[in-house]
Amino acid sequence: MRARLLIIASAIGMLGWGAVLPYQYAYAAETRGWGTLLAAAASSLFSIGALVAAPIAGRLADRVNPVTVAVVAQLLGAAGVASLIVIDEPFAFLAGMFVFGLGLAAAVPAKQVLVLRWSSGDDRRKVFAYKFTGESLGMAAGAFFAGQIVDLSTPNGLDIGFAIAAAGFVVSSLLIAIAGRGASAHEEIAFDANAPRAEGTGVVRAILSTPALRWTVVVTITLALGFYAQFEAGLPAYGLTVLDIDASAIGIAAAVNCIVIVALQVVMVRLTAKRDAATLLMAVGMIWVVSWTVLSFAQFAPGIASALFVMTYGIFAVGETIYSPVLNPLTAQLAPRGMVGQTLGTISALQTAFSAAGPLVAGLLLGAGLADVFLGMHLVISMIAVFAAWRIKKALAVRPPVPPLEERYERANPPTAPLTIA
Repeated sequence: MRARLLIIASAIGMLGWGAVLPYQYAYAAETRGWGTLLAAAASSLFSIGALVAAPIAGRLADRVNPVTVAVVAQLLGAAGVASLIVIDEPFAFLAGMFVFGLGLAAAVPAKQVLVLRWSSGDDRRKVFAYKFTGESLGMAAGAFFAGQIVDLSTPNGLDIGFAIAAAGFVVSSLLIAIAGRGASAHEEIAFDANAPRAEGTGVVRAILSTPALRWTVVVTITLALGFYAQFEAGLPAYGLTVLDIDASAIGIAAAVNCIVIVALQVVMVRLTAKRDAATLLMAVGMIWVVSWTVLSFAQFAPGIASALFVMTYGIFAVGETIYSPVLNPLTAQLAPRGMVGQTLGTISALQTAFSAAGPLVAGLLLGAGLADVFLGMHLVISMIAVFAAWRIKKALAVRPPVPPLEERYERANPPTAPLTIA
């Protein structure tokens, strides 16, 4: 029951992403008349807030109740985004976007720790998959509803988007608080017995000292660069400027991506349940390679370029249904004891940092007419992801066999012998 409430809460908490981020650039630059530089700075500060918050929140989630961390973080985000309703000054708008990103990202590692606590080894991938699907639906719902009522011709036209975001955070926090009632605040998460211990070791040093975890970081970054970093900016820009497709095709492609995820996620979890995580991540990298190959071919088939562009988003979605339930459990399994939240938060921050650089790279390359370099670079990045996943597989193969998570928990916490009275 707790896991189900967490999934619903995660979906509702992502309403704000969809309701605000697709529209804030045009709102700041044109509606408010603050210019493109400030609008870009608002997006960057949102990402910087996320980058700063994730590792700190992960550390807190290891030391205090992660329910508290998630609730406080989201209420902070609600305050930040709600303040944008009454803000009329550009620098105050930047501060509000920073706090919005801070609150949104700080809740992520805490929720991931809660998934690990509130699920067993048998259904952990399933819970992560449903959480990802719920968040995708939440983002899509936020964007859809905001798209029907946002009016960027007036200064208060995005207020409804800010209100949706704030309300989503508040409701999500309430559900997480309800789910956490009665749960142990210091419940132990089972760990990999071969991973380094946390005592006296910083999280970065611990990651670097564990080969499988090092390569997991590489996989995370390359898979993020290979798709997520380009989802909202680079791919649409390529479609519009190089393939010369209609703008409506971009909306259709995003919808197809969401539909494929919802349709396949449950089936994919069942199909991949017995497969090891490294092999599945190799498959995701190869799916990314196929997607960029299809996009490359679209340049030479203008008659079907729009169809190929939309199809590519569907192919990416197949990889997402594999990626989402696998990566976080693998990272948690390899994390040092007592540093699960820190490890998840640090890797999430790295993913955010590299993803934030994606639109800038796409803008420079496509703006300079270097579409082939843009495509070739992402093909290479995707192949590096395949190689890194293979290295994870090799690294895990030379480690001693690791007992199931629940068995390791029982070894770390042996039952107390019953008291006998003579």
